[in-house]
Amino acid sequence: MARSSSGFVAGLAAAAVATIAFLAYRAHADVPPGLGGRPGASATPATGAAKAPRDRRHPAALPGDSGTGERVVYSVDDDRVWLVGAGGRVENTFKVAPGTVDPAPGTYAVTSRSKAVTGTDGVPVEHVVRFAGAKGVVIGFSAAVDSAEPQTVPDPTLQTGGIRESRPDGDTMWMFATIGQKVVVIR
Repeated sequence: MARSSSGFVAGLAAAAVATIAFLAYRAHADVPPGLGGRPGASATPATGAAKAPRDRRHPAALPGDSGTGERVVYSVDDDRVWLVGAGGRVENTFKVAPGTVDPAPGTYAVTSRSKAVTGTDGVPVEHVVRFAGAKGVVIGFSAAVDSAEPQTVPDPTLQTGGIRESRPDGDTMWMFATIGQKVVVIR
């Protein structure tokens, strides 16, 4: 009797594993477009995106064609961030220091946040706001704990996605860019 009951239990366990595998496959197959892909990335990158129009007399002014509504706008060409309120009014703008890997131009959403971690370059950082991924690297905003200014020259031998802000700007970004907040990356 013991041999037949252990075979029965093994059969039930195999059926359970097969059911879980099938359900996992179905869940992955039913993910809506734009939600799949690499963990941490939530994007609709714009291929071949042209540089957004700028006001030459006011280089810190919000570029045209940078989206609508409440959002974070990040220019990879200008190394600048704009925090735009729901009414389209710029609440803050500041310079940043990019990592060695840039996100593609497009619209993303904040996917995760961490109060304090160690960056991929070994630097302790705070107020980490992640929104994209590229080349297997997670990309987000952060502030180096031991610096009042953004780090200016990342180590070119490291693959880093940390877009560094000053600590005060990191505090501002942390309060503004919560999970799901729209992030528009422009050239």
